[in-house]
Amino acid sequence: MAIEKATFGAGCFWGVEAKFNEIIGVIDTAVGYEGGDLEHPTYKDVCTDRTGHAEVVQVTFDNSRISYESLLDAFFAMHDPTQLNRQGPDWGTQYRSVVFADSDQQVAEARAKIAELTASGTYRNPIATQVCSSATFWRAEEYHQRYLEKRGMVSCHI
Repeated sequence: MAIEKATFGAGCFWGVEAKFNEIIGVIDTAVGYEGGDLEHPTYKDVCTDRTGHAEVVQVTFDNSRISYESLLDAFFAMHDPTQLNRQGPDWGTQYRSVVFADSDQQVAEARAKIAELTASGTYRNPIATQVCSSATFWRAEEYHQRYLEKRGMVSCHI
């Protein structure tokens, strides 16, 4: 078993986390904030749209059971990657589509997946997903962790 981490932003992190938790090979998830310039951001801080952070889900996975490419496929299927700084009714840079890659290999795979999807014509509009090297992952407040599960919900608007 080889454990890896992958971090994705696809809008509001509650629904994204729930969807990743359904995938066989995903060991754990945590919601949080990444990509901004404020240390120890809170949800209130990030919601101002002034910290530069995205709402993200950090996925811990067993790469002998699921590949990073399969996680990328799931990520692109669970949101609209052509929307710039929004998903559904949520708007602002904190809701941007972003991959925070933990290695050069993840960067290459994420960029290759975007190129593949672009060439396939899957989307009518250009893909707006950013691919960035990992920054500091700030774990969100505990009440956000497995938010939907704690409330007996299986999905939200994403």
